[in-house]
Amino acid sequence: MMPRDTNALGSIFGGHILSLIDLAAGQHARSVAPKKYVTKVMREVQFISPVFVGDSVSFYCDTLKLGTTSITIKVEVEATRGIDSLHTIPVTSAEVVMVAVDGSNRPIPIFDKA
Repeated sequence: MMPRDTNALGSIFGGHILSLIDLAAGQHARSVAPKKYVTKVMREVQFISPVFVGDSVSFYCDTLKLGTTSITIKVEVEATRGIDSLHTIPVTSAEVVMVAVDGSNRPIPIFDKA
């Protein structure tokens, strides 16, 4: 994380982390089925540890549910910090629902029917 992403207290803006969660979920959805996705819902985001400048932040995604037009994804966020003794701490997690859409932003099936 870089200084431009910090708030007045010196920790990374929660909104910046939310943006990165959204990007991670979108990338995961595209890896499941290559479509254009939009975010419908982001559930249960609770920050349990702050992130600081210099931390390395990792996002781990798992598919929870596949619907006809949507994918529900669990995103776990961890920060690794320290110079001499690196340690990893949980930051937050979220459940994100991504919906596949066409060029007019209307929902479309994730998988084409064969």
